[in-house]
Amino acid sequence: MTPFLRWAGSKRQLLPVLSALVDSASRRYIEPFAGSACLFFKLGPKRAVLGDINRELMLTYEQIKNDVSEVANELHQLRKCKAVYLELRGANLGSLSPAARAARFVFLNRCCFNGLYRTNRSGGFNVPYGGERSGELPTRDILQECSLALQAAQLVCGDFEAVLKNVKAGDFVYLDPPFSVKARRVFNEYDASVFTGEQLCRLRGWMQTFANRRISFLVSYAVSDEATFLSNGFRSKEVTVRRNIAGFSKNRSQSKELLIWN
Repeated sequence: MTPFLRWAGSKRQLLPVLSALVDSASRRYIEPFAGSACLFFKLGPKRAVLGDINRELMLTYEQIKNDVSEVANELHQLRKCKAVYLELRGANLGSLSPAARAARFVFLNRCCFNGLYRTNRSGGFNVPYGGERSGELPTRDILQECSLALQAAQLVCGDFEAVLKNVKAGDFVYLDPPFSVKARRVFNEYDASVFTGEQLCRLRGWMQTFANRRISFLVSYAVSDEATFLSNGFRSKEVTVRRNIAGFSKNRSQSKELLIWN
């Protein structure tokens, strides 16, 4: 199933590898850093919990789940061009209906530069227009398919621990946190302040807790000292991903990620 969102750092290229590491016996799929949720949509689990700290993202998932026809109607009234993009980017969110607000998020996501999500100090989305290279808006059929998949998901807006504190025996947990690598900025699309060293330590603590409780997990992280810290004592392997760093094909490069599991 095709995700309806683009997302910087998406693991879409790694789906065959990630899918092979999922515990097929798990009763529930848990993902606290949802983003475009490409692994969730690939697997189509019967029960799931999806979470993210991004409020606009989670509101959009909620609307796609509960009112997809109205979101599709709002979205497909929009003409893909820079003028419409800039008008929507500066829109007063309080003046929009929930469906129009979700359609705005999808439109900006699909039309912005490189699938980034970035805000200014006031919380306003400020990524520039991506031009024709950003691709097409998701079709009504794709939105309907994603809505069906989301019927199986509980949606949680908040810090990753708001999701992880409810993990139970028999769950499978997929963790794909934003990179926080001290030695370098891994991708230009990430703000290093999004995920701090303190949060990384908390995440490592949860991984150990899951291992102690025999709960299966999988982590994907950029190869780095931080990834080594996370992987200590667990199984892991490096994989190579081709990243479109600057938004144009001539600037694509190879990036290595570490997959960690118990």
